[in-house]
Amino acid sequence: MKFFLLKLGCPKNDVDADYISARLIDDGHQLTTDPEKAHSLIINTCGFIQAAREESINEILKLSLLKNSGYPKTLYATGCLSQRYGIELLRGIPELDGVFGLGEIDALARAVATSSRLVKPVFKDARRLDYLCGSRRHIADNLPYAYLKISDGCNRLCSFCAIPFIRGKYRSRSLKAVVDEARFLADHGKREIIIVSQEATLYGHDLKERSNIINLLQELEKIEKISWIRLLYLYPDRVNGELIAYMAQSRKTLKYFDLPLQHINDDILKRMRRRTSRRQIEQLLFKIKTIIPEAVLRTTFIVGFPGESKEQFKELRTFIETYRFDRVGVFSFSLEEGTVAAKMRPLVSEKVKNTRLDDLMTLQQEIAFAKNNSLIGTNKKVIIDSSDDSRMARGRTEDDCPDIDQEIVIHGKNLKAGDIRIVKITGANGYDLMGEVLQG
Repeated sequence: MKFFLLKLGCPKNDVDADYISARLIDDGHQLTTDPEKAHSLIINTCGFIQAAREESINEILKLSLLKNSGYPKTLYATGCLSQRYGIELLRGIPELDGVFGLGEIDALARAVATSSRLVKPVFKDARRLDYLCGSRRHIADNLPYAYLKISDGCNRLCSFCAIPFIRGKYRSRSLKAVVDEARFLADHGKREIIIVSQEATLYGHDLKERSNIINLLQELEKIEKISWIRLLYLYPDRVNGELIAYMAQSRKTLKYFDLPLQHINDDILKRMRRRTSRRQIEQLLFKIKTIIPEAVLRTTFIVGFPGESKEQFKELRTFIETYRFDRVGVFSFSLEEGTVAAKMRPLVSEKVKNTRLDDLMTLQQEIAFAKNNSLIGTNKKVIIDSSDDSRMARGRTEDDCPDIDQEIVIHGKNLKAGDIRIVKITGANGYDLMGEVLQG
């Protein structure tokens, strides 16, 4: 039978979907990109914040219209939203034939094989979840990069975040399993490995062999076919001098620091339960730039946290203006059921949140455009993600992560996806760059 699988949410969720696809293919089913030709429709949902939940529900309703026409025959939901609100989904959307929580790949596979309709969701309590991993992973694209998930869950209990209630406590994947999957990805043409988790810096603390993120990076660097390793989600208070020094001298681990700071005002950081202060954050930024002057700093901030005053927002704005981060994402506070912050008051109005978000994004846009203009005339290493023909392609510098950062349009000869070339930056158009490949 044919199945269609829609991926929603973060790269970690995408990896989970790849495990689901592999299991169904191993069972003899065929993956199709056309939902109208599928016997079973599967949506791997996201339930992290309100906007993501709304998107997941809207996509379920869209696909339910196909099911109502008589074909496809079954419609299933899995992923974070199913884990968090499985009962409500089944009750509220009668077109759903089953809802499966995180890691319930076997149960989902049985339902697809038998076209079953379930009357209650299949899921475990988040406190009992194992590491979410299939026995194999399906690769459906020809891109030269892939996400590699090294852990699941989170122990941080930030006051605004529901992830620990959805995905459970932090669980590291064994070093051998991670390295084996990285070799598999490399053998399938992936030259850039992007390490994802809720917190890469905590990797290995719960393993018997007491591995850590540096041990893992050292093993991954031994894989000859891998050229770039990119670390995402480095919790600020665990980025120490040893990790910075390792990244400074590494041949393959990129000097790309993804630090979710969330705010800079001490009072808000305390109420967010972030375990860092402004002073500690500034010391960390100084240490990184002292050891690695060319380091790329990426971060995220939340505006409109309950009680955020004009003065506290102004402090955040001035901080961003002063430090001129290379990459910044800004999000409005989302009130999440069951979190500590959901009970905090006073709430900031949606209008004020949107105004603050727009203000920061406009500021960061000015910073980003100025940084891009300063690159004109310089040479950068670029990985080619796709090529329209042999003379024009799109790619990324070492400073840019796919999906979230900017791209570069490249002109040259014999350009192929997966190649890493030296490119002279010839122009900038907003967030995108233009360049010519240097031959030789």
